[in-house]
Amino acid sequence: MTETDAWAERLRENRAEKDRFLSEHRQSPIPPEDRDDFEGLDYFDPDPTYRVETTVTAHDDPEPVEMDTSDDRTVRYLRVVTFEFELDGESYELAGYQQEPAEDDTIFVPFRDKTTGQQTYHGGRYMELEPDRALEDGDAVTIDFNIAYSPFCAYSETFSCPLPPEENWLETTIEAGERTL
Repeated sequence: MTETDAWAERLRENRAEKDRFLSEHRQSPIPPEDRDDFEGLDYFDPDPTYRVETTVTAHDDPEPVEMDTSDDRTVRYLRVVTFEFELDGESYELAGYQQEPAEDDTIFVPFRDKTTGQQTYHGGRYMELEPDRALEDGDAVTIDFNIAYSPFCAYSETFSCPLPPEENWLETTIEAGERTL
């Protein structure tokens, strides 16, 4: 099995595990009355093109960002890093955030792209990165858009979800990760 085949198989296993959680777990965002009919999420096919190497710019004095939410509130995050990458020969940037105070090193990367509202959830999608250490300027980090997921508010209005700020609106099509049914 090639490295790409192994990656795609792990991705399929993770997706199946998430589908089981959504259909069976009591903390699933799928309303209980809809779980019996839930047959799993819809995903774009695994595509290694959307695993991109990024270059990190770490922000030593992170700026606060007020993000609007799906229920018309705002939540405060800190812009802790910026990821620069190329896709289809074009350069892009995505900001990575942490809530204040940060409970761990997880970096939250909400984004919109040209599939938003068409093939994917209208509020945007999320990725979370869990680096094994604090990121520094010049670090190389792989971002895999194949793990992009819809927030819980896509399944139930009882959840409040941050909406990607305009700086994370990508002017390209990311046909990877979860899509709408």
